[in-house]
Amino acid sequence: MSRASSVERREHPPACGEHPAESREPGAERRFIGWDVGGANTKVALVAGGEVRAARGVAFELQRAPGELPALLARLAGDVGARDGDAHAVTMTAELSQFFRTKRDGVRFVLDAVEAAFPGAPVHVYAVDGRFLSPDEARREAIAVAAANWAATARAVAARFPDALLLDVGTTTSDVVPIVGGRLAALGRTDPERLASGELVYTGALRTPAEAIADAVPLDGGMAGVSAEGFALAGDVHLWRGDLAPADYTVPTPDGRPATREFAGERLARVVCGDRELLDERAVSAIADALAEAQVARVAAAAARVTARHPEIRVAVVTGLGDFVAAAAARRAGLHVVHLAESLGGDAARCAPAAAVALLLLDAAARRPPTSAAVAR
Repeated sequence: MSRASSVERREHPPACGEHPAESREPGAERRFIGWDVGGANTKVALVAGGEVRAARGVAFELQRAPGELPALLARLAGDVGARDGDAHAVTMTAELSQFFRTKRDGVRFVLDAVEAAFPGAPVHVYAVDGRFLSPDEARREAIAVAAANWAATARAVAARFPDALLLDVGTTTSDVVPIVGGRLAALGRTDPERLASGELVYTGALRTPAEAIADAVPLDGGMAGVSAEGFALAGDVHLWRGDLAPADYTVPTPDGRPATREFAGERLARVVCGDRELLDERAVSAIADALAEAQVARVAAAAARVTARHPEIRVAVVTGLGDFVAAAAARRAGLHVVHLAESLGGDAARCAPAAAVALLLLDAAARRPPTSAAVAR
């Protein structure tokens, strides 16, 4: 697929078989369950009565326990109050897990898990071009649904902000998506295309190793190279600086010790092969500040690169666990910052793709009401 063929040109009316559908009694409240199934985190949102009623995300490394995915989905659905017959809207990034040899294998695995968790429920799978597909259609068009979660969030944002840059800094990656005239103006569609266009940046607020953020940090008035031993994560940087709470640190720490500021400081000292007997508070803070600055600078550079193609964009809509990174990067790129949490709520904003895909299915169902020909699985 040529990178010049933008997502905007590939947009199609939403479809799933013939029409998006949900099971409900006449006069009952419309209910949709949105899913963002990732290789390291799985997120769910309940949309009912036209609004996000609940959202939740949990850390789950699929490659460590793939057989547990159906049970996890069922448990999360119960946590947000899902009912039998609710319509499910699915997007994913789990297909990139090393557990799978190909993305097609990953898409099939996720869809099998969803159908096993919710037998008989209507399931609609989101494609990057804006369509909703049946699970069987999605299995045939695996690349169209692989890693399409960014497109769901961007289209939901576009409904309110027709000219904006979506900056979604999650645990692992940052999405940098241009929206122009209420439509996605992204050059990239697949992950490789998005990395090449600057619309996907592989840095996040939690899981990124320190050595993937910067190759040198301040030490004793000079600069020291960063060890490539996986001693510390971005989560340690932001926990030390107070931008993340210990409860936000939802992955195993590199040393197996608790996710506290004290132990985050020990892990950061290891970045220069030191320890807390060698490095005091000021030295550790200098390392953390340098890593935080490098992360902001990288996202800001991507934002500036993308908005250079779209000078009409003056607003950045920021979201994700690392929305503080996104906000700092957006300001550095000269953009006015709007936090998605202000309109969607904090929990929903942190689970933005799951909330967005449910809202998009609601919109599709409202525009094309269910008929007897609708798919209901």
